[in-house]
Amino acid sequence: MKLGLITSIFEKYNLEQVLNFACKNGLECLEIACWPNGKAERRYAGTSHIDVENLDKAEANRILALCRDKGVEISALAYYPNTMDSNLEKRKAAIDHLYAVIDASAMLDVNLVTTFIGRDQRKTVEENLELFSQIWPPIISYAENKGVRIAIENCPMLFGPDQWPGGQNLFTTPVLWKKMFDIIPNTNFGINYDPSHFIWQMIDYIQPIYEFNDRIFHVHIKDIKLYPEKLHRVGVMAYPLDFMAPKLPGLGDVDWGAYISALKDIGYDGYICLEIEDRAFEDSLDSIEKSIILAARYMRQFVI
Repeated sequence: MKLGLITSIFEKYNLEQVLNFACKNGLECLEIACWPNGKAERRYAGTSHIDVENLDKAEANRILALCRDKGVEISALAYYPNTMDSNLEKRKAAIDHLYAVIDASAMLDVNLVTTFIGRDQRKTVEENLELFSQIWPPIISYAENKGVRIAIENCPMLFGPDQWPGGQNLFTTPVLWKKMFDIIPNTNFGINYDPSHFIWQMIDYIQPIYEFNDRIFHVHIKDIKLYPEKLHRVGVMAYPLDFMAPKLPGLGDVDWGAYISALKDIGYDGYICLEIEDRAFEDSLDSIEKSIILAARYMRQFVI
């Protein structure tokens, strides 16, 4: 396995600065954030370290030369929008940009895109599965023809009132994964596995590794800390951030030894990328850098 970082936390750095940081601190790969240029709609969603809309072969070669010079690989191109937004204008913009990310991934010979399925948060699960069956087969087929795999993160995108009641990503549980893989059986359609989201949903985060072993294309390393005293007061129907918080690995409730052991059991030897979203380390850029170093140091006991 190769340990790296999703670059969205470094919104104030350009790609070369992120590569310098990764090289200096022994990170072997980067999942490069590729949102459209402009203002972010939410935290960690707006960073653009590669302008995929204007990427040409010369710029792609320059980026690859930078990576070679620093000894840092690109694990995937990352863009996490809501491609099933009820607002049709937003939906189209998200899908159009996702196609551009797929094209860029092929041009850079990365051949992996990490993203969300999306969800119309006001519709039922069944209605969203129908919407998925209409929207996503052409996207997966397009990527397949380009030789690009698509890895969907299992984040429900359900944290506060703006995402209530259904959340903004349908790809949330093993039961729903199975239904979506039945709808789209293409082998280039898989998972960007993040165990932290199963913690607060009270789902086993180990067993699905074995069940979906051939669909795990990429892995996120982020922790979640549950606060039982808060959960006992508000219950599981509350906004999740009322009873939990994202943390650095080792500071939450994921058993990383068991998790990495299970990945090794299935023969996973791909990329694992730190996803830093711990507010306790966000008071300055220096704190963010230190949090990444701390997280990487912790994970090195399992991945060397």
